Formats: sequence, structure tokens, C-alpha cells
Amino acid sequence: MVAELAVVAGDSRPVRRSVEVEYWVVDEAGRLVEPDGLVAATAGAEREFVEPLLEVKTTPCESTAELRTELFDRLRRVLDRADELGLGLVPLATPVDGDDIAELPSDRTRIQNEVVGADFEYVRHCAGTHIHVEQEPGREIDQLNTLIALDPALALVNSSPYFRGRRVAAGARSKLYRRLAYDGLDHQGRLWPYVEDIGEWDRRLDRRYEEFVAAAVDAGVDRSRVAESFDPESAVWTPVQLRETFGTVEWRSPDATLPSQVIRLADDIAGVIERLRDTPVRVGGDIGRVGDDEIVLPPFEAVLEYVDTAIEEGLSATAVRSYLDRMGFDPAAYEPTTHAIDVDGPVSADDTRRLRLDHAERLQRDLHQSPAIGAD
Repeated sequence: MVAELAVVAGDSRPVRRSVEVEYWVVDEAGRLVEPDGLVAATAGAEREFVEPLLEVKTTPCESTAELRTELFDRLRRVLDRADELGLGLVPLATPVDGDDIAELPSDRTRIQNEVVGADFEYVRHCAGTHIHVEQEPGREIDQLNTLIALDPALALVNSSPYFRGRRVAAGARSKLYRRLAYDGLDHQGRLWPYVEDIGEWDRRLDRRYEEFVAAAVDAGVDRSRVAESFDPESAVWTPVQLRETFGTVEWRSPDATLPSQVIRLADDIAGVIERLRDTPVRVGGDIGRVGDDEIVLPPFEAVLEYVDTAIEEGLSATAVRSYLDRMGFDPAAYEPTTHAIDVDGPVSADDTRRLRLDHAERLQRDLHQSPAIGAD
């Protein structure tokens, strides 16, 4: 499948990494509200495309310690301001119950609504984490393919099983994105297969962009409007992407979760990617593994099976835990929130608000109590 590339032995330069984390904003009663006053609290804080979401992002960092310091400092600044305003940040992947989520007005969002239709509602109920790792010249495709194979690691941080107050899966956000929101758009929202080279990746982007433009035109959107808001890279919704704009490979699958878990996951991902410098990568065999001699990626069909199980069952699935252990993770080091709050019956509006407030407090404790992660 993918040819092995030459490796540069002994390269000790750190792989730079950065994160973007989205959190729901609530008032003192646990109701979703806009993040008024929070964006100005720190660098890296931004509005998302829906009203009650705040995104906090870091700059590219050369170590886990640096990344942790920057993310925690920025979040503490936001929370200090939130305390003054009677607001909180909720580290759950969905808002849990059936509140309608309003969008911020933009032509980009209007076009997506026209193309995706009513199913775009599912996207409005999702809060996630994006992890970027710096592209290594000559190894970009190995990085991309390895992150595709690592996609089942989303199970490590599944943080909500609910959509509109009812259980849908251990990883509700991933199910909403991949199986519901973009169900009417071929190739969008789903994990893409491994690629041979950058040329193949670019051809995929171009095809997906043309498909999106055609769908927009069919929905009555003028082609020039699409071109003003989207290009081939920004018109794609897939969990793992080569980002020419940032010079990174981006993994978009993880849920919004506690900062300490975000840092641990970014550290583990960077650790696997750093191995690529000295270790050949190949696709083949029945199972995957990250070893000292080589990194073996399982067939893409096997990855999809692990991903489906990671979404439906999360870390409660033995097959997922065993796979992630072989791929360089320690599942026991993670505490996915979804398994702690998962109940069979519907969640009431009152219970939802209490749940949000409980987890807003949990985020505050996490910021002040989490020990450093020493893997650098």
C-alpha cells in the first residue's frame, strides 16, 4: 500500500503540537448562554459558530510541559473572568438535553445549512477538541496515515452519550457528525482511507470541493458565494486532515473534555508521531502495533470496525482497549466522562442543568489540581 519512506535517525527535535478545545458556556443556573466578556480574557479565546460555545486554542508548543502551561494559563484567565460574570465552562461533548442551539450569523454557516439541510442541527450540538502536530518534511503521509489508524483513540475521551436528553452512543458527538449530520453528502464527515502520496490527498480535496460546490448550486446557492467562503481545504469535514494552511496534520475526533485529559492525549499522539522519525511505517497484517522496529497500521477496514466500536461502546469494549494498548496508549490512564454519566433513561431539563454545573466545577478542580504530565 504505502511505500516506506527514508527515516532520519537520531533527530531529536521535538514535534510541535497545539490544541483547540471547545466548551459550552453556562450561567449560574446551568443554562446555555453566550460567552460575553470571555473572549477578551486571554489570547487564543474565540467564538465558535454557535452562540453558547467558546473555543480556547494554543500556539504550537515544543513540549507537553509548554503546551500544558499555555492551555492551563489561558483557561484560568477565562475562568477568572467567568467567575466575575457568574459563568462557567462545561467540558461535555454535547449540551445533553434538547435546547435549541442558535448560530452566529455568517455566510459560511448559511451555506452549510442550505447544503446539509435540517441535518445540520446535529453539528450545532457538538463540542470537540482538535489536536495539531507539525508536519515532518517527507513523512507527512506517514503521519496522516498513522493518525487515521489512531482514530479509535477517540474512545479515550468520549465525554457525552446524549443528544436531546437521550442516549445515542458512548461517543454521541462522533455519531452525530459521522452518521447523521453529513449522511446526505458522500465522503463528508467520515474517516477517509489511507493515501499513497500528497498528490492523492490533493486530488481527494479537489473532488470533495467540487462535490460540495455542486450540492450548493443544486440547493440554490450561487457558485461565487461558495468560493468566497470555502476553498478545497476548508470545505472538507473529515476527522484527519493534512492542513497546508497551518503546516500540520490535524486530528479532529476527540470530544471536548477536561484540560488534563486533553494534554495527556496530545502527549500520547505526539509521542507516536515522534517515533516516525526513526521507525518505518507499513500497512498490513491483521492487527496494528507501534513497536521499536516498525509501526504497523492495520487494514483500513479493520480501523473502521474499531472506530465504530469506539463510538458505540467506548472504552468498555475490550477490543478497543487492546487495540489502543498495541498502538501506544495506556487506556487505564484515561477517565472518559461518558461512562460516568451514562444512564438508560432520558435526562430531564433539571438534571441536565445540574450535570452541566457539576462538570463546570469539575473543570475548575482539574485546572487547579492536575499534576504535570512528564513524558517529554
